[in-house]
Amino acid sequence: MENKVEPAQGRLGVLVVGLGAVSTTFIAGTLAVRKGLSKPIGSITQMAKIRLGKKEENRNPLIKDVVPLTDLNDLVFGSWDIFPDSAYESATHAQVLKQPDIDSVKDELEAIKPMPAAFDQNWVKRLHGTHVKSCKSRWDMVEQLRADIRKFKVTNKCDRVVVIWAASTEIYLPYCPETHDTLAHFEQAMKDNKMDKISPSMCYAYAALSEGAPFIMGAPNTCVDVPAMWELAEKTKMPICGKDYKTGQTLMKTVISPMLHTRMLGLNGWFSTNILGNRDGEVLDDPESFKTKEVSKLSVLDSVLEPKEYPELYGNYYHKVRINYYPPRNDNKEGWDNIDIFGWMGYPMQIKIDFLCRDSILAAPLLLDLVLFTDLAARKGMYGTQHWLSFFFKSPMHGENETPVNDLFVQWGNLKNTLRDMIGEKHLDYAD
Repeated sequence: MENKVEPAQGRLGVLVVGLGAVSTTFIAGTLAVRKGLSKPIGSITQMAKIRLGKKEENRNPLIKDVVPLTDLNDLVFGSWDIFPDSAYESATHAQVLKQPDIDSVKDELEAIKPMPAAFDQNWVKRLHGTHVKSCKSRWDMVEQLRADIRKFKVTNKCDRVVVIWAASTEIYLPYCPETHDTLAHFEQAMKDNKMDKISPSMCYAYAALSEGAPFIMGAPNTCVDVPAMWELAEKTKMPICGKDYKTGQTLMKTVISPMLHTRMLGLNGWFSTNILGNRDGEVLDDPESFKTKEVSKLSVLDSVLEPKEYPELYGNYYHKVRINYYPPRNDNKEGWDNIDIFGWMGYPMQIKIDFLCRDSILAAPLLLDLVLFTDLAARKGMYGTQHWLSFFFKSPMHGENETPVNDLFVQWGNLKNTLRDMIGEKHLDYAD
């Protein structure tokens, strides 16, 4: 079968919402990699191989060698942020990367100056932005963002653009049928300036899709996971995906819970707590923002363990998630899990995990992969929710009557089989 993916010709603009720890780590690392100063550790697009055909054929090329991904040298970075600091200043302030690593790409980082952000403090109460747009309404907010995208594209001579959310978690927004059910209702709500039903992140998503740019939701915000946005993505023929980057504690859950399920080991309880001190931790210290994150984190286990199918094993487990803001730890997050399980004849056992991770170091390669894969999907003509990218998210987007897949290894198999489809290769079992 002929590969029908459009080639990655020209420059790809990468517009990041939020120029904080995650995004500056992503940008600085990508710049360092393309200068030959570092390795893209953790990036599927840059380092992972894919098996094609039977094992005896020994065809195991790098993904980037068989799928037409955009070359890193063709990426052009831009951003919006609520503070005016350049990417260099923001990366230094974030204290994730060592100063020599930041200084190695200083010129490029200094050239990235954020555009004023579309911001409403009612949605992120712990932040006080000084570099924000003045908007008469949500519709005006969208129009200003669309103008930003067009200007960035022309100024930087980009052929295509991807917009990716790496900003803070907004307060919890439940699905509102009268606003979120159809595109017509959604657009009218923006024009009527229903600020309590239309979040700033929704304005970014609407602007991106309307300008022909895929949109990636990296936080647990209610955003592109509503019917109105699905309708817009279909109308514009643009990919959308999300939500909430799967980095530390939830990554471990998508590995450990499939093991319990596969071995038919029971679960009595799973207690998870985190400490972190970056801007994300400060935002999540607000109960309304934490509610959004909690919903995302709690959604994982049920879809893997299937308690309705196995009530004796998983019908009554207790699941608790906590996040604690602790400034001294900064970006070096610690996730601690206590898992109470039971086995043969009901005898109890425990699993304890202490994951001393670096939040932005784990997230940065996900941003790179998602940008390249959504651009690939757009060139392939794949639009709407990209289920094959669930591998990267805590709370994968899914349809109204669908159950999300959270098993990391099934997700990995789905991703690779989608790539095989693109180049006319046969599907393999997810374990291959």
